[in-house]
Amino acid sequence: MLKLGKKIVKYRIPILILSFLLLIPATISYINTRINYDILSYLPDDIDTMKGQEILTDEFGTGAFSICVVEGMDEKGVAALEEKIKKVDHVNNVIWYDSLADLSVPMDVIPEKIRNAFNNDEKGSTLLIATFDTSTSADETLDGVEKIRKLAKNQCFQSGMSATIADIKKICNTEAIMYVVLAAGLSAIVLALTMDSFLVPVFFLLSIGMAIVYNLGTNFIAGEISFITQALAAVLQLAVTLDYSIFLWHSYQEYREKYPDEKERAMAHAISNTIVSVIGSSITTVAGFVAMCFMTFTLGLDLGIVMAKGVIFGVIGCVTILPSMILIFDKAIQKTKHKALMPNMDKIGNFVTKKYGIFIVLFVVILFPALYGYTHTDVYYDLAGTLPKDLESVVANSKLEDDFSMGATHMILADSNMSSKDTSAMLDAISEVDGVKVAAGLDNLIGPAVPKEVIPDTYKKILDNGKYKLILVASEYKTASDEVNNQITEIQNIVKKYDKKAMVIGEAPCTKDLIDITDKDFKTVSAVSIVLIFIIIAVVLKSISLPVILVAVIEFAIFINMGIPAYTGTTLPFIASIVIGTIQLGATVDYAILMTNKYKKARYNGAGKKEAITSALNGSIQSVFVSALSFFAATFGVGMYSSIDMISSLCVLLARGAIISFLVVILVLPAMFMIFDKLIINTSMGFKPKKAN
Repeated sequence: MLKLGKKIVKYRIPILILSFLLLIPATISYINTRINYDILSYLPDDIDTMKGQEILTDEFGTGAFSICVVEGMDEKGVAALEEKIKKVDHVNNVIWYDSLADLSVPMDVIPEKIRNAFNNDEKGSTLLIATFDTSTSADETLDGVEKIRKLAKNQCFQSGMSATIADIKKICNTEAIMYVVLAAGLSAIVLALTMDSFLVPVFFLLSIGMAIVYNLGTNFIAGEISFITQALAAVLQLAVTLDYSIFLWHSYQEYREKYPDEKERAMAHAISNTIVSVIGSSITTVAGFVAMCFMTFTLGLDLGIVMAKGVIFGVIGCVTILPSMILIFDKAIQKTKHKALMPNMDKIGNFVTKKYGIFIVLFVVILFPALYGYTHTDVYYDLAGTLPKDLESVVANSKLEDDFSMGATHMILADSNMSSKDTSAMLDAISEVDGVKVAAGLDNLIGPAVPKEVIPDTYKKILDNGKYKLILVASEYKTASDEVNNQITEIQNIVKKYDKKAMVIGEAPCTKDLIDITDKDFKTVSAVSIVLIFIIIAVVLKSISLPVILVAVIEFAIFINMGIPAYTGTTLPFIASIVIGTIQLGATVDYAILMTNKYKKARYNGAGKKEAITSALNGSIQSVFVSALSFFAATFGVGMYSSIDMISSLCVLLARGAIISFLVVILVLPAMFMIFDKLIINTSMGFKPKKAN
């Protein structure tokens, strides 16, 4: 590794020039990488709800729909608005009262349930359903939503998944840059205060920033990334790879003392030392992100690959770009050196080892309520429900609920050959299900007084294309609620009696599948991350007992972190329960590994149990403190700022997790070493002291 370090030092100027040149294609690729704002699109393709969506697009030419609440317009005005909406690009149909019959046919002849589903005479509002020939989150659909909003801004309110996604897109585009500014700015403040130079943190952030751009640029290969990944990638990459830069700097400073007049030689040794240490450290972080790739819900794969890749880019940048910057700007860095404003923590080691019994008792006492909270924290799956109340889609959802007592809308795809008798019986049974406001198909849209012939052929094809019948079900219940999930199960049981191949699709059925799938994913990701990191620690530390102790300590920190919301009454986004544990485990187990290595070295050199543990804690506490504080700074600001709760909650949990892991590592881990020292020495290589104690 020393030879590689010498080459990097020798070619530092070409390396720096090349690294800046590579930013050009990376930036272009990043700009051209599509962002997917539809979380439900990451569900497996082989489930009925996703298959049904494909059928809806292929057979009916309808990929998305939006329910519009129109207020303060008479029938003629609504008809005029309907015509305008039809002219919007990629709107293939608009369903309203006049879709069922000509306006010359009195509205009174339409069945009361159907009429009330579309009109609220008391509040002077009516419903239009605009269907698109593109998918829910397609750019064309989102553009269409914005154009419809402009047609009658104060009288037409669009609800539905596409409208929600359009609002999320606007928020992300507005806030994304601020996420990076906050993460970088707060991290810079922490580093400037805790390190011995005001300028070196700038080079840390610059080199990491370049690695982030490379990472985001290479996402172009995948074609698109999720908005969650886009929002978190830069923040997370900064948080989990900042340690590597700190390690390189400290190593460089040590070798500068050894070779005061040979900065190139000092850096070559620092690079060599960093590569060996950082690769070992980064493997656990990568393993945590790789574990997310085992999710059936492929958002985990999306985030996992991007972040694992980001860690690798971070390591490469740390040992190539950063050393080049430090050497080239060495004089400027030396001029900005100052005394690090770090609290004196030398007495903590002795205190913890002396009073280790207290921390073991605390561990046992806290473990059970933490575990209870961890298993009883509530999660939510309704993305729209946590968005700012003044968003247009949220306002529309409220109006839909208030004016029409309508929450979710389901669609049923059934065999077109099903008889009218069976279809009517099925619709009657569905209408009796709790919370179903109306179930509408071609067979019950008009009353007996109006012949089917008056329905235009265009609209007949919307509801029956000769292969599939399309039935709309309006529910009073909200998406992701227990009530709507039970309702969907009942509806599925009913339709399967009449057509075994029938499918219930829509946002609420997709969300129900999401709940079922991610519940399994949570268990899978947790198990995979623990097993992978267990194996890595066992190999790196050459021990059987240490992986158990280290993983147990960090899992304890995770239980506390994820258990707190149960006691504060906070409901977390579903994705948090899946990814936080594996990220916190992968990123902060490094704190424990650092201390363990120092403990191992001290024991091998002949130190007694208490002396070795005390020196290991004192020797690592400052590094762990700076690392945890930097991680906290990089994520906490974003958590406080973001108006998208899914992003905000994730960042707050990560920030809190870093601090909890820090406290657990410096208080509980040394106590564990005190108790299990004999077991560790007898089940690990490289611990047995040179001299008997």
